Amino acid sequence: MKLASRAGRPLWLGALLLLLLLTGGMRERAGAADLKLRIGVQQYGTLVILQHRGSLEKRLLAQGIVVQWTEFPAGPQLLEALAAGSIDFGTGGEAPPVFAQAAGADLVYVGVEPPAPLGEAILVPKESTIAATADLKGKRIALNKGSNVHYLLVQALAKAGLKPADIRSVFLPPADARAAFERGGVDAWAIWDPFLAAAQEATQARVLSDGSGLVSNHQFYFASGGFANAHPDLIEAVLSEIAEVDQWASTHQEEAAQLLSPRSGISVESLKVTLARLGYGVMPLDDAVVAEQQRIADSFHELGLIPVRIAVRDAVWKGPKP
Repeated sequence: MKLASRAGRPLWLGALLLLLLLTGGMRERAGAADLKLRIGVQQYGTLVILQHRGSLEKRLLAQGIVVQWTEFPAGPQLLEALAAGSIDFGTGGEAPPVFAQAAGADLVYVGVEPPAPLGEAILVPKESTIAATADLKGKRIALNKGSNVHYLLVQALAKAGLKPADIRSVFLPPADARAAFERGGVDAWAIWDPFLAAAQEATQARVLSDGSGLVSNHQFYFASGGFANAHPDLIEAVLSEIAEVDQWASTHQEEAAQLLSPRSGISVESLKVTLARLGYGVMPLDDAVVAEQQRIADSFHELGLIPVRIAVRDAVWKGPKP
């Protein structure tokens, strides 16, 4: 005898429909959970605070989105990973995206922090006889190639009537550069915060020139173009969380320093100096910021540091489509 439902349909058909609905829902949830937001961070900064607080993970959990964090020593390495498709989102200074765009990386600028010109400088040992930027002629200067301070050095030299060819550039990441600086292996060091503040505290190094009047030292947020266009709401969610962290850090600098110190290995006192030199308040790029980035790109091309001219505006994210 056939089993039938009240509507006269076989009971097995209703059971089959129910099973299909359940398995379809499970596949849908599994698919959402497969989406990863891969964020590149450095040892210090707003994204590190965001990672520590865990608010982004909580916000995205309901959508089944997993957040994965990867640490990089500096902006150039982070953007190399973005170009290679290893991460989707990250942060860096003014120079690294210029090099990345010139190399054909699929990156877009999605946000910028206000200027922080005191957050990078050219240091000399406290006992050094170098008294002015012009005295750097023929000297060995350590810097991270393609980083923010690369442009600072170019601008400082130009103001002093020198060219990059007039000095001996020693390309080293921050940790190696500090070791070389402390043992006298280089005569000067172009470096950014928090390494700048840490070196000042530990060695009483003198600032030969900071970014004042030379560079803005903007901090940018980037995403891969493909990811930003495919997931604009997710990019907006990250920027919203960054804005909240910015607001908190700007008024809780002691707490922010305490939070960042274990991760960075830098003292709370140095981090307080660093946080006081920051600009706070992520925003979209305006025409003035784009123009500044274009000047950096043009300068690097004229100096032969990048092989092609680029249009920075081409890499500015347009945001979610209306």
